[in-house]
Amino acid sequence: MALLEVSDIRTSYGTIEALKGVSLTVEEGEVVTLIGSNGAGKSTTLRSISGLTPASSGAIKFDGHDITRTPAHEIVNHGIALSPEGRHCFPRMTVRENLDLGAYRRRGPDVAEDMDRVFTLFPRLQERERQKAGTMSGGEQQMLAIGRALMARPRLLMLDEPSMGIAPILVQRIYGTIAEINRSGVAILLVEQNANYALDIAKRGYVLETGRVVLTNASRELRDDPEVQRAYLGA
Repeated sequence: MALLEVSDIRTSYGTIEALKGVSLTVEEGEVVTLIGSNGAGKSTTLRSISGLTPASSGAIKFDGHDITRTPAHEIVNHGIALSPEGRHCFPRMTVRENLDLGAYRRRGPDVAEDMDRVFTLFPRLQERERQKAGTMSGGEQQMLAIGRALMARPRLLMLDEPSMGIAPILVQRIYGTIAEINRSGVAILLVEQNANYALDIAKRGYVLETGRVVLTNASRELRDDPEVQRAYLGA
């Protein structure tokens, strides 16, 4: 049984159907990526899994439990956390306050342990823990968004466009940290406009077009696919 099983979900914004029967799986400890052009449904897939934009039909199971109709705040308790597109840090709050919010449903000494872990993964956050998030660079805010998600102690971390608007040197650093997070046992579902970064780190990938999965394969095979090369890898 896969850790995450998404079966034929359909999700709409008003009268516009954004997902038209998306199915995918993520195994325990696996990195899986969703690639596709803007508007393909990648972010909506993550939002549907996290409960922010509920699916109108289909099923979502996590660790064998049906979470299709579960409210977003309860889905976090199941072990799923989302670092959203655009980061959405709270700009007037400090780094530490943003991280504390990631653990708002938790109590006990484990929270302090996870804060220390985030600071170990992202030393720059510890250097700036009393700084307002809105005064930080885009790369630093991305570190904060990932750290905030980790404070929920997820089994599945969903990352939406972690390289967007960030200097290349920081992107490499963030992706190195993502690999380290995965090595600790956290499964990752990654949405990334830069398919080269995504396929480098992922074991498997799904290609989405206009709300549908049109191709799925191991990352190596997707990288060698002429259609994928032409459409997403700049070949």
